[in-house]
Amino acid sequence: MNVDDDLNKLEDDIRRLKIEYEVYFSGGSKRPPQDLVFRVERTVKRYSSDASKLNFGQRFKFNALIQKYAVYNDLWRKKLREKEEGRGQFATARGQGAGSAPVGIRIVCRDPEKEPDKVDQLLKAMVEAKRQVGERVDNIDPHAFSKFVREKTQQIKEALGCEKVLFSVSVEKGKVKFKAVKGE
Repeated sequence: MNVDDDLNKLEDDIRRLKIEYEVYFSGGSKRPPQDLVFRVERTVKRYSSDASKLNFGQRFKFNALIQKYAVYNDLWRKKLREKEEGRGQFATARGQGAGSAPVGIRIVCRDPEKEPDKVDQLLKAMVEAKRQVGERVDNIDPHAFSKFVREKTQQIKEALGCEKVLFSVSVEKGKVKFKAVKGE
């Protein structure tokens, strides 16, 4: 094979690698395309170590392909890390596929000050929901959460003229939803 054929093959391999990674990240393949990565990197190393084989036009094309591969490679590395850590687009799939029950709790409160166990259940559900979608949980202050529940209960009771407030914590489309409505 001559240099131009190798560069065309490298361009095709990078295009195919992009497609195979998209298939892998969408769940169509069990393993990342490591054999194709090896082939691309072998070609890159061969021409990087001895640039004297390339004329000016070939060197320009080779450098453009290297830059394209580097951008894609960085993107794939970040997506692989997200997939391993269960963040981003992979958060809901991990949370529901790993055997953990999907978060969805509904609690009716009359007076949160006299029902601290219900407030604790809401807090635990909120923490679990945030973990499930990959959000930080170390910034949740139990006292501030309790105060928020008390104030929201009072606000809804006064605004809607009811005796109870229904709180719910759920995960919808990869986001935590915390709702408070008039209780039945």
